[in-house]
Amino acid sequence: MPVSGRTASAIIRTLGGPVLPAEWQTGVGLPVDVGGVGPGPTLVNFTYQEDSKMATIHDIFAVIKGYEEPDRYVILGNHRDAWTYGAVDPNSGTSALLDIARRLGIMLKSGWTPRRTIILCSWDAEEFGMIGSTEWVEENLEDLHSKAIAYLNVDCAVQGVGFFAGSSPQLDTLLINVTRQVKDPDVEGKTVHDTWTKMNGGINIERLARTDSDFAPFLHHAGIPCVDLYYGKEFPGYHTALDSYNWMEKYGDPLFLRHVAIAEIWGLLALRLADDPVLPFDYQTYASQLQGHANVFSAMMQNSTFVNLMNKFADDLSGAAMQVLKEAEKLQDLDVSDGYSLMRRRLLNDRLLLAERSFLQPDGLQGRGWFKHLLYSPPEDYESRLSFFPGVADAMSRSSNRSAKERRALVQHEIWKISRAIGRAANVLRGEFSHRNESFKSSVSVAP
Repeated sequence: MPVSGRTASAIIRTLGGPVLPAEWQTGVGLPVDVGGVGPGPTLVNFTYQEDSKMATIHDIFAVIKGYEEPDRYVILGNHRDAWTYGAVDPNSGTSALLDIARRLGIMLKSGWTPRRTIILCSWDAEEFGMIGSTEWVEENLEDLHSKAIAYLNVDCAVQGVGFFAGSSPQLDTLLINVTRQVKDPDVEGKTVHDTWTKMNGGINIERLARTDSDFAPFLHHAGIPCVDLYYGKEFPGYHTALDSYNWMEKYGDPLFLRHVAIAEIWGLLALRLADDPVLPFDYQTYASQLQGHANVFSAMMQNSTFVNLMNKFADDLSGAAMQVLKEAEKLQDLDVSDGYSLMRRRLLNDRLLLAERSFLQPDGLQGRGWFKHLLYSPPEDYESRLSFFPGVADAMSRSSNRSAKERRALVQHEIWKISRAIGRAANVLRGEFSHRNESFKSSVSVAP
């Protein structure tokens, strides 16, 4: 049944911030709660200040409370500020977000309610360094650590031809499957998956080790799995007066069908994450990606010791992921009256949710404490050959004037941090303590 305004307001109190004034609200099809009265999600605003100049910015949220796991959040976000007209950046993404809001409003009116809570976010001050999203993540970090399932980002939804996506590896399979359900906007009779595969000679999903959009605080600082979606690899009018509705209508997306495709992919991802009984995370894909990273790094360094160490832990993660898959198959369809089984499913979902947090280093990367993700934070040197393992990339760039022995020791220390984090993730998936992988220490040298 639709969530009441009073219960939706309870989530707002958890997140912080006042209810949005009535005159700010728009007709996107969502029933809106003003002052805690009436059905539907609640829109709120946040106020922050810049250091160089005092200014008020507003993050706006719509919350649809889940009926079974209301304390688990699927978060969708797009920023609202632009340098110029902003037809591509960010209004193409904003229009897709509003379309999703409209569709969810229709579903709510029909009697649907998500299993888990869905939060739609409109960020302010993104163009000033992701201020709106970063401040919100930092302010709500503990809550997000324990409750956020994933953050789904769209910035420039449409800036040209061809579908592109980035994600955390455990979301790859879900993303691929969703694109099979969406009609291609440019080729009749084909799906997005069909043309995506043909365009790249195979599916190519980026890893999000960049800091140019609002997924950065969620992944790099909070360790929350993320997805980023867009059409068109590059836009020559980026941050110029050419970023206009006229350009979009004539060249970018004349029939606005690419906008529709992004909204459908984005919305279906959210619905799967919000409604699937067991979270659709695939950590075997994650383990395979880590093995691939280890092999690339080993070839670059011409040292198989590195790949041997990391592959031991990646194999352990793969084994844990297989156990989770078998458990998930048993718990996917349960008798809702069986409280014990529902609790088992809840515990499994919690392990799937928390595994990504294992890749965080509490004190952050050396000299860059805000960046805490050991696998996919950005490297200090943006010309680094490594687009993963930022601590290793930093150690390599900082030790260029040291002896070979010293460089090897610094790199091996960072490799051990990563390997230990992979072991932690495997233990989280199994629901075990972190002592399990201590046995690896005796068989692997971590110093020259």
